Amino acid sequence: MATLVGWHVELEFTEEGHRTSAAALVRLGDGSEIKARGYALRHPSDPEQLRVGEEIAGARALMDLASQMLQKAHAEIDEATGRHSYPINQ
Repeated sequence: MATLVGWHVELEFTEEGHRTSAAALVRLGDGSEIKARGYALRHPSDPEQLRVGEEIAGARALMDLASQMLQKAHAEIDEATGRHSYPINQ
């Protein structure tokens, strides 16, 4: 059985007033790191629900992270093949 490579993803949140920020970091098997950010804003009349702000900001950071990973992978494909590859979601 082949050994699978593991990725380490970290998410860190900060709260400032009505704004929640998420910083995401993934360490890939090739030693590279990709960083991304996501934000959520709470309307002043909404009740404080820190978990919801974290979920929204975290999801946005992870979506940015995924987009950057796709770009990196396609750049590597393009370099290896000499052709332009097309991500499915674009």
